[in-house]
Amino acid sequence: MMAIAAQKEPVIVVRNLSVEYLTPRGVVKAVRNVNLEVYKGETLFIVGESGSGKSTLGFALLNLVPQPGYIKEGEVLYRVDGNEVNLMKLPPDEQREFRWKHVSMVFQAALNSLNPVMRVWDQLYDTIKAHDRNVSREEAYEKVRNLLSLVRLDADRVLRAYPHQLSGGMRQRVMIAMALLLDPKIVILDEPTTALDLLTQKNIIEVLKNIKSKLGTTMIFITHDLSLAAELADRVAVMYAGRIVELGDVYEVFYRPKHPYTYALMKTVPKLTSVDEELYPIPGSPPDMVNMPPGCKFLPRCPYAADVCKQVEPPDEWVASGHLVACHLWRELKLEVRSP
Repeated sequence: MMAIAAQKEPVIVVRNLSVEYLTPRGVVKAVRNVNLEVYKGETLFIVGESGSGKSTLGFALLNLVPQPGYIKEGEVLYRVDGNEVNLMKLPPDEQREFRWKHVSMVFQAALNSLNPVMRVWDQLYDTIKAHDRNVSREEAYEKVRNLLSLVRLDADRVLRAYPHQLSGGMRQRVMIAMALLLDPKIVILDEPTTALDLLTQKNIIEVLKNIKSKLGTTMIFITHDLSLAAELADRVAVMYAGRIVELGDVYEVFYRPKHPYTYALMKTVPKLTSVDEELYPIPGSPPDMVNMPPGCKFLPRCPYAADVCKQVEPPDEWVASGHLVACHLWRELKLEVRSP
């Protein structure tokens, strides 16, 4: 983590990114003025409750926001081989070529992401051929076998199978292998362990650690599971109501949080060392993303709110080098989570 902080070599720069969805009720402000840098070789976790904008941010990084959504403003810049690429300004065919070659994504719900009437080999081979027609079938097969071995799957069994013949964890690992087919330097993982049992989750975590150590891949991990972040993350970005409200080193954010929402999230996580410790669910609900209140969006759920919080949404402030928070009261609050 210290090495990553020292390098400070961004591979993605997000500036003033806002994403909206048009709905019958009005405009959903799913992502609001997000500024973010992702550094080479790091694992960045984006955490928050359901509906906080995590997945939408992930799709926006690839310019794949589904209809009726659209990117209202902002830009996503990739640093590739010494060049700066604005993905949103590339023609559609060049965007498609850029994806998977430089940045790929592991989508939620692996069963839904795989074609149910195609064998795994056909899907993997089609992905390779769609981006590189010069690859022979034999070369593709060898590469696929190596990737399946990397994610701890038996290629002889898996490649002949249809998705429904594989377990949830096996399908998820197939999706991870598919994301690595073209050797991208950046992989975005959207809730890759959702709906998996604890043992399978542990297996997926070990697979990701193995990929990180062998390939040095930069990973952006989108999840609501804070325990995963504690085990895998270098840095954590906490999202609330479409905005990053805290960003920093995983240890600092988890054990010395500056935002009341981050602190509240940590208080909801049970600790293995204390079975009798009381958990504190966050009262209330996230704000209506169509009709958001003025001021701080966490105000109705915050026990520390002051008058200024009702009137002005807090700006981003740097608490220390690499630690950002959006809270009017962070200097006065003494929030600390006991280490397990």
